[in-house]
Amino acid sequence: MLRKGPSFRVYVRWLRGQMIRVDRRVDPSFDEPDSFVLDIKTGVIRTNVGDLTNFLNDALANSPLRKISLSGDGDQIKLQGTLHKIVPLPVEIVASIAVAAVNRIQIHVTKLSVLKIPVKGVLGDFHVTVASLFPGNIPGIEVSGDDIFLDTEKLLPPPHIRGELTSVRIVNPDVEEVYGKALEDATRVAQWRNFLQLRGGTIDFGKLTMRDVDLIMIDLSNDAWFDLDLSHYQEQLVNGYTRMTPEAGLQIFMPDLDQIPHTKTNQNISMEWLKNRNAPPPPDVTAR
Repeated sequence: MLRKGPSFRVYVRWLRGQMIRVDRRVDPSFDEPDSFVLDIKTGVIRTNVGDLTNFLNDALANSPLRKISLSGDGDQIKLQGTLHKIVPLPVEIVASIAVAAVNRIQIHVTKLSVLKIPVKGVLGDFHVTVASLFPGNIPGIEVSGDDIFLDTEKLLPPPHIRGELTSVRIVNPDVEEVYGKALEDATRVAQWRNFLQLRGGTIDFGKLTMRDVDLIMIDLSNDAWFDLDLSHYQEQLVNGYTRMTPEAGLQIFMPDLDQIPHTKTNQNISMEWLKNRNAPPPPDVTAR
């Protein structure tokens, strides 16, 4: 479960690809999610419909269309909201969802209703079109005729995700995106423990820089998802366990954020402890 910004999450069932630096002079850094792009070769990613609804309501806060709600199933999607024209009007859009060129999501509107009346019957009075519902200044949203195109790499918060999008559908309560031929991979690894493994290149995290990267971050929890929050991952690192491999790689076993104890023993090792040979080690540090 990768947190993108303070209030948006994507659920990664399986992902294989590259972590590409945005600026060739700057290393990718966990501390700067906009310093890299996840370039997916094969992957299955889901976004909760409720999270997407909240995100769109924030993104469209200054548009004529507000109080959006989303629902759907398979390749069908329904959007309901309030159009602020002369007076507030309830609007409903019924559309199909599919993959479009340049790895975008195409929402093809098949029905647009105002006050539950097909828009053709009221068009002369309200001048409602698909384009009039969405302002043209939102990065990642483009309207052409009866089609709405979403570029998720531009629309959603960092870290940005790109790749060859081969399928998109609604699998309640989520929107599922498939990159490449990943469904077989996702089935094959269903019983694996959750992990994120990085190899090659250079990466920064905190005060550390790792070259010829050999790093694996492993979920310590027993729940369905590895909750990786790039805004608070240092806290997860501090409260996990780190091992060096014989090849000088790092294995980091990390708890979910909600499993981190907030007690007095959860503290850094101080210089005062280092200066006192007789002081016992912290409770979570044991001698071998």
